[in-house]
Amino acid sequence: MVARLVIAAPASGSGKTTVATGLMAAFARSGLAVSPHKVGPDYIDPGYHALATGRPGRNLDAYMCGPELMAPLFAHGSRGCDLAVVEGVMGLYDGASGLGELASTAQVAKLLRAPVVLVVDASSQSRSVAALVHGFASWDPQVRIGGVILNKVGSDRHEALLREAMEDVGVPVLGALRRAPQVDTPSRHLGLVPVAERRTDAVDAVAAMGEQVRAGCDLEALLALARSAPPLDAQPWEPAPGPSSGTGTDSGTGTRRPVIAVAGGSAFTFSYAEHPELLAAAGADVVTFDPLKDEQLPDGTSGLVIGGGFPEVYAAELSANERLREAVTELARSGAPVAAECAGLLYLARTLDGLPMCGVLDADARMSGRLTLGYREAVAVADNSLAVAGTRLRGHEFHRTVIEPGAGEDPAWGVVHPERRVEGFVRRGVHASYLHTHWAARPEVAHRFAGACAR
Repeated sequence: MVARLVIAAPASGSGKTTVATGLMAAFARSGLAVSPHKVGPDYIDPGYHALATGRPGRNLDAYMCGPELMAPLFAHGSRGCDLAVVEGVMGLYDGASGLGELASTAQVAKLLRAPVVLVVDASSQSRSVAALVHGFASWDPQVRIGGVILNKVGSDRHEALLREAMEDVGVPVLGALRRAPQVDTPSRHLGLVPVAERRTDAVDAVAAMGEQVRAGCDLEALLALARSAPPLDAQPWEPAPGPSSGTGTDSGTGTRRPVIAVAGGSAFTFSYAEHPELLAAAGADVVTFDPLKDEQLPDGTSGLVIGGGFPEVYAAELSANERLREAVTELARSGAPVAAECAGLLYLARTLDGLPMCGVLDADARMSGRLTLGYREAVAVADNSLAVAGTRLRGHEFHRTVIEPGAGEDPAWGVVHPERRVEGFVRRGVHASYLHTHWAARPEVAHRFAGACAR
C-alpha cells in the first residue's frame, strides 16, 4: 500500500492548502509519483493539487460516499504511486454538523490508517502552541499525530520559542514556514479562485508553495512518517462496467457508444474525477467542451453533463455565445438526457442576473448576499434520467445564488435532511439541481444516465 500522510489543522485558515499543495509539489519535483486527495466536497483545492502532481485531484467524502468507500476510493486514486498526500477539511475533528466525527479529517485519517501532520498557525502564539498540539494529539487515541508544521512564523527568535515549547509534547516539529505573500491564492465569494481561471499565476504560486515547503520542512522525516503507515486492507474502487460497456460499439446491440458532452473551461470547474470514469465504464465516450469558447456541442452529442462552477462570474460571456446556447436548448428540447448541478442549473435557466441563458427551464437566477452551504440528504421525487423515484442520495449545496421558478416545473429532489423541502427541476430528459452529488456512492446513476443517452 502506498505511503501516505494526512495534512490537518486545528481550524480553517491555518494554511492546510498551502502546506499540502507545497508538499505535493516538493515531493513530485524530487521524482516521486504523488497521489493528491482532499477530504470533503471541495472542488477548488483539488485543482491546485493536480497542478502540483500532474495527477487528478480526488475527493474523499465520508458523508456523500459513506465511510466504507474511503479506503477503496483512496486505493483507486493512489494506485501506482509512491506517496499520497491527503489535505483535510476545516479543523481536524470538524465533521458533518450534528453527526459526530462523520466526514471529519480525523475519521478519514483513521479509515486510511494514515499519520496526521498538524499545520498550526503560530502567528499569534509562542508557548501556547504546546498546549494546543497536546490537546489535539490526546483527544482521540486512534488519531496518530505524527508531527507538526509551524506556519506563519514571524522570525528566527519566534521559531526558537515555538520549538522550545514543543520539546515536552512528544510530537516532533517537522517544519517551520515563514509568512510568504507570494504563495497566497486569490479568493472571492465561494473561496479560492480555481486553477482554470488563473493558469499562469497558479503555476507560479504552486511552484512557490513547493519551494517554501522544501526550504522549511524536513522532507526526509515527512517521507519516513508517510512510509510508517501500516498496511491498508482495501481493494481499489472500480467504476463497475455498465450494460453497454465495450470499445467502439455497444457490446449488446452493436450500436455506437453514446457521446456525452461534459462542460468544462473557466466557468464550469467543479467536477469529481470519478464521474467521467463511471460514464466511460457505462459505455459512453466522454468529451469535454468549453461553453465560453465552443459554439457547438461535440459531434454526435446525445447527452450533456453541466457541473458546478462560476457562471455568475462569466454570465456576460456565456450569454454572448448564442450559438452554443441554442444548441443546448435544442438538445434539451429533443428529450436528450441533460444532468446539471448548481452552475449547470443556472446556465439552463431563462436568465442569470438579467442576462439571457439557455432558457431550458422556466426560471430566473440571480446573485444574492446569502451563502447556502451544507450537506443534504435527498430522495428522487419521480423517475428521471439519473434515478428512479425513491432513490436516496446524499449531496452538498454551496452557492450564493437563488433561482425563482415559473409555474409548472416538477422538482428533482425531496430534501429530507436537514430540513424538508423540494429542490431542483425535472423536465423531460433534463435533471437540474443545486445539489452536488458524488456518483461513486451510487454507480447506477451514471449507468442509468449513459443508458438513456444510448437510447
